[in-house]
Parts: sequence; C-alpha cells; structure tokens
Amino acid sequence: MVPCPGHGHLIPFVEFAKRFLLLHNNNNGVFFHVTLLVPTHGPPSPSAIAILNALPPNMDFIFLPSVTMDNIPNPPTHPIPRMKLILQLSLPSLRQSLTSLSSKTTLVALVSHFFSIDALPLAKEFNIFSCVLYTAGATSLSFSLSFPMLDKEKINHDHQESLDLPKTVNVSGCPVSFQVKDLPDLVHFPRSSEIYKSYLDACRSLTLVDILILNSFNHLEGEAIQAIQRGKTSSGLTGPSVYSIGPIIQTESSNEANKLDCVTWLDNQPPKSVVYICFGSGGTISHEQVNEIAHGLELSGHRFLWVIRPPSKISGSAYLVTKKEDPLEYLPSGFLDRTKGQGLVVPSWAPQIEILAHGSTGAFLSHCGWSSAMESIIHGVPIIAWPLFAEQKMNAVLFTDVLRVALRAQQSDAENGGNIVVTREQVAEVVKRILESDEGLEVRKRTRELSDAASLAVTQNGSSNMGLSSLAQKWLESIA
Repeated sequence: MVPCPGHGHLIPFVEFAKRFLLLHNNNNGVFFHVTLLVPTHGPPSPSAIAILNALPPNMDFIFLPSVTMDNIPNPPTHPIPRMKLILQLSLPSLRQSLTSLSSKTTLVALVSHFFSIDALPLAKEFNIFSCVLYTAGATSLSFSLSFPMLDKEKINHDHQESLDLPKTVNVSGCPVSFQVKDLPDLVHFPRSSEIYKSYLDACRSLTLVDILILNSFNHLEGEAIQAIQRGKTSSGLTGPSVYSIGPIIQTESSNEANKLDCVTWLDNQPPKSVVYICFGSGGTISHEQVNEIAHGLELSGHRFLWVIRPPSKISGSAYLVTKKEDPLEYLPSGFLDRTKGQGLVVPSWAPQIEILAHGSTGAFLSHCGWSSAMESIIHGVPIIAWPLFAEQKMNAVLFTDVLRVALRAQQSDAENGGNIVVTREQVAEVVKRILESDEGLEVRKRTRELSDAASLAVTQNGSSNMGLSSLAQKWLESIA
C-alpha cells in the first residue's frame, strides 16, 4: 500500500488494512500480509510514527528514502502537486522495495492513494492488481471519473485558460445539482497550473486501474455507488471494478496528547451539550476567522471544545508544513478567562474519536473532510458544515441537502481580501440552531439513523463486509 504524505491520508490506509486482515487473515491456508510503503520529504511526523509503530503483527511499513527538491526549479507549494511530486521522486526506491518484497513473498496487489496514483504503473511491471483506495466518498469519485470529459467538452483550448462551466453541474448518482463554487477547488485553478494538471491527470488515471476501493456504504451513497458500478458516470467509461467497504474509521486515537484533559472535561458536562470544533489534520483558517469563531462561541452561551491551530491564509497549509507558534496566542484578548467555565481550548491536536464517542458531545463543527464526517456519522453526532478546500464543499452539500445530517452557517456576501468571513453572529446562530431548534433535532435524528445503518454495513452479512469478502476473493483467485 502506498499512501501519500500526511498522517491524515495514512489513517484510512491503516484502518482499511486492519479491517481486511481481521476478516481475511486465513483463507484456505493463505495468509495476507500488508506492507505500507510510505513516501517521505523530510523526517516523518511524530503522529505518523505513532500510527505505524502500533501496527498489528501482520502489517509492517517501510519509510521510503526522503526525497529532495533541491534540483527542482520552482517546486510546487500547493499540497496536491507537492504530494504528487514527492511520490514521483520516490518511484525508484518504491520499485526497489517492491523488488525486494517480491523475492520473499507473493505479491497480489498494489494499493495507492488517489494522489499516489503515479505508483500504479509499477503494478503492471510486477503483474499484480493496480488498486486505488479512494478515501473520499462515492459522490466525489463520480465527479472525479467524469471530470476529464467535462474538461474536454467545456474548454476552448485556443482561447480559454479556465474551466467554463454552467451555473450548476450534475453528478451521476447524486439527486441534487452542485453550484460551480461547490466543486472541488482544484478545478478552479488555471488549466495551465500544476494544481489543475495534477488533479486532471489523477482523474484520467482512475479509469486505467483494475480496482477502486471506496470508503462509503450503500445506505449512505447507494445511488452514486450504483452509478459508478454500472459505469454510467458522465464520462461514459466502464472503468475498474468498484468495492464499497466503508465506513473505515479509527476505533481509538493514535496519539495520547490532550486525551486525559479532553475526556475528563467532557465527563463533567451535560449530555449532548458540547460543540466540538476541529478543521482536520490539514485545515487552517485566517486570524480574522479565528476571532469571529471565538466571539461567536462566547456569544452563543453553549459549551465548546475547540482544537485550534495557528492561522493561515491558505486553508490546507497544515498538511505538509508544521508551524511552531503557540496557537493560543491568536485568540482574542481575555477570551480564555471569560470562557473558562464554558469551554476548553486545546492547541493543535485532540483525541477526536474519544470526543465524538462521548455522550456530552452534541455537535461537530467540521471542515467536512470525509474521514471526519464518517467518524461523526458513526457516532451519531450532527455536523455544522464548514468546508475549506479539496472536495469538502461537495461533501457539505451532500451532508446538508441530501443526507440531512448537517446544518450550515448563513453566510453574508461580505468579503475581506477575497475570503468570505463568517461573522460571530452567524457562528452563534448556527450553534443555537443545531443544539436548540426543532431543525437541529431532525438533523440529530437523521444522523442516528445513518449511524445505525453504518453499523449494519460492517456486520457479517452487511453490504460493506460482503464487498470486502469479494475483494479478498478476487485477490485470492490471482494466486490460485
């Protein structure tokens, strides 16, 4: 398995492998083993090391040699082309690792991340299955499969530098249309940019792989999953075999930082009373937005547990860059003293699984990253949708308008420096809506229903368990 850099991308790979090995560790005397081949640029993060050091005996990992960009003119700074470049520079060492593994055992599959997809031609060299573990949802995958055709149809190559789209875009298998502004942010960059090219290249490659493994389940995105399986995405391509095996989430946090403080504090709060705020492992917001959230939480009067990071103008900047500043210094003056009995603010990291599973947690103000959303749904915690980048705006539309497990702050048209800032009044209003209103009760009820459906999907005869069994059988047949 070849994840891409960033521990947030590593987690679904580890959890998928654990689930697979737990259910299929001995098939008629055949024992599966998983090796994670991890591309690196600089030393691995402590969180990645903690995750990998806790692997079970039938899994291991190899950190590929750290690559350097010293000889690359103008190396990319955006996370997506940067992750793809790190993988491309790691291909020689990846090939060497696969050669070494093939001399010791029988290889059956090479599983990559969407943005590690440049590794998959190596699968043909070793005559094994090429697979992508698509860590976002089926709706996002349906759009990604259709995007190359959309690009081809809508671009006048001689005169147009950006994608000319209609006001709304339909995605096969999704009952609502998407506003152009809610499509993945990568499509809005100039076509000549490395960011756009990286996404388009990855989307084109999806149709060339043997197997797509999807972190979703039938009750959640059944129509989109069926549309992909029928090969009736907008691209008109039949594409690879699709196995829906989700939800894949962590069962416990891999890092002990702040765990005792958070759980002890939650133990002393009333049931369903706390709003948990976290923008994922890669999400950051502006200093002004930090201030507005702080004042909004204070204004709401509701309890909160807030994971705060140093602000940034780039919403995804935390993926590959670690800031050393104390994030608490960016809070409004006197905020921590004034909210001492109302909330808990923790810097940089918190035990998300334990927080979402806690009975005192009543809502999750989330960036709508797919893994975080799955964790929230499984634990029956409704979402305040606050998308930042990647496919998160599509997810937010899905969660609010289709699945009805989320509410969203009512934003004004006021902008500052090109960025829409959600005001303190709007923050307070959405917190009150989700915790106090009849609308919030309906969202909570719907979230509990999907939580039950998620639990059923991974039971012995559940749809996702059956998908995992079919995948195991396909791999076994290759060595029969």
